[in-house]
Amino acid sequence: MKFPKAAIVQFAKRPHSGHVKTRLIPAIGAQAACELHQKLLAHNWQTLNAASVAPIELWVDSAECSPFFNGLKPPASQLQLQQGADLGQRMAYAVQQVLGRSEAVVLVGSDCPLLDGDYVAAAFQSLYGGADVVLGPAEDGGYVLIGMRRYLPQLFTDISWGSDQVLQQTRAKLTVLNWHELAPLWDVDRPGDLARLYELALF
Repeated sequence: MKFPKAAIVQFAKRPHSGHVKTRLIPAIGAQAACELHQKLLAHNWQTLNAASVAPIELWVDSAECSPFFNGLKPPASQLQLQQGADLGQRMAYAVQQVLGRSEAVVLVGSDCPLLDGDYVAAAFQSLYGGADVVLGPAEDGGYVLIGMRRYLPQLFTDISWGSDQVLQQTRAKLTVLNWHELAPLWDVDRPGDLARLYELALF
């Protein structure tokens, strides 16, 4: 393992038809959107575990036990529960908790099919090289990864979560910090992303 004293946090929503990948529902229906969410989530989990970059934790949005989470391979040793009223609060809580027991943390979502061990390792290399924060931009104006060595709560407040302004607003908060930005990736959120996903033939 390359960074045994660091941690990867994967954020995940409990698979529930009609409540995940909602922007894809008009194109493929609620059930297919839910199944796609499961496939993307499992793909990210398996990919990052196999890469053995750093210990990885799965943080879920519901205390309700899901058979899907219990069936992940490799199994999650312990599901962590997200806490907070919005995405920013939930990410802030997770980062603060993990940095209490790790040297650095990289937080990722569950819907970027190109996210791999090399990309996450590059984030940790930036952090261990002196960066306070590292961002992995998303093509849609958000980000697919954020990493840091110390808890910086300002990065999770006054952000228009779910909009195309997330990356820009986050960058504006980083001007007084030493930060690094990785190459942009794309995630699967909108109907237009489906053709690119199917071309990868991951599943």
